[in-house]
Amino acid sequence: MSNKSSDRLASLTPGDVSAVIQMAWEDRTAFETIEERTGVTESDVIRLMRAELKPSSFKMWRARMAGRKTKHRALRSTEMKFDDTAIADHRRGNC
Repeated sequence: MSNKSSDRLASLTPGDVSAVIQMAWEDRTAFETIEERTGVTESDVIRLMRAELKPSSFKMWRARMAGRKTKHRALRSTEMKFDDTAIADHRRGNC
């Protein structure tokens, strides 16, 4: 893990960690939205999930996210008409 990544994850409050985990589990919240809201990149989300979840939960999450088009804006169909930023807004952690 790079220093910048380590610093970014270390600076998260418990509420931020909770918010990232909630957004990561949400199918419709893209990794790009998570990064815009929290500054945590997709690779950081994976590191955070690995550190915070039980191994079985992490494996289940990774299997669920593998190939899921809704987690990446560039892979989404133009017919998808929801705004994932609105979803992410209500998922702010309690600091």
